[in-house]
Amino acid sequence: MTQLLAPWPHLSMTNVIDIVLVAFVIYQFLMLVRGTRAAPMLVGVAAVAIGFYIARVGRLTTLSWLVSTLLPYVIFALIVVFQAELRHALANLGSLLTLSRATSSESDAYDDIVLAANLFSQNQTGALMIIEREIGLRTYIESGVPLDARLSYDLLATIFRPSAPLHDGAVIVQKDRIAAAACFLPLSMNPVLSTQMGTRHRAGIGITEETDAIAVIVSEESGAISLAVAGNFERDLTVEQLRERLSALLHRYVPPVTLPTPIATEEEDKEQAERSATLRNPADSYTQGLDRERSRTE
Repeated sequence: MTQLLAPWPHLSMTNVIDIVLVAFVIYQFLMLVRGTRAAPMLVGVAAVAIGFYIARVGRLTTLSWLVSTLLPYVIFALIVVFQAELRHALANLGSLLTLSRATSSESDAYDDIVLAANLFSQNQTGALMIIEREIGLRTYIESGVPLDARLSYDLLATIFRPSAPLHDGAVIVQKDRIAAAACFLPLSMNPVLSTQMGTRHRAGIGITEETDAIAVIVSEESGAISLAVAGNFERDLTVEQLRERLSALLHRYVPPVTLPTPIATEEEDKEQAERSATLRNPADSYTQGLDRERSRTE
């Protein structure tokens, strides 16, 4: 390392570490705001910063005074505007420091959810199922009806039955248990989303914007199955696609689907035996054919 720093005598090892850490922080910040509603706001902040720099360099006294006066308030405004993104970044940092990983019971949780989503899709029953991962959802669990019941297909079908008192709201799944039902979730305010999306879809996307949870949404109008992760929305999934996506997100191996082997009937067995005999001895087959023709003539 000393040989690499030889051309730059004023650059020490401490300076290199400092530059690398600053570059890492900037890179993580840009990755955080990429593709979110914070990206255009960041462009506006950059424009204000450039204007402030021009005012200082060009000695524009009035503009420099105005920007210097408003700068403290701009900082507080940015904290309010970017509160969801900052909360998400701090939660991701805590997850990296704890080095926690998905457990096997958590990865097993989605089988019954896939079966229930298939049922809701066929019956056009609206449903919203949230799978908790690294970031806890205690705040949203407390807003609903606590259950702490073992996750099962029958229980999900009962909860989201249209006549059931708990069918409105979301079900939150913690590992292999249903923590609560009829939970209230934050609605996504992303302007890019279609205006045709209802409250159920916006709530499913909203919880994934603030946490690392997975939201499985079934539309009441069309029966379409959707998946929301990290604020991204995947629409019109088949049951098999939902199964594959959940297995990838929860790091579980999914064996290939085996097609059922048709059972041959007794008549099909006889036909197969005749074909095999024909292939083995074509002359005998020709003789048998002539005998059958004679018997029909007689």
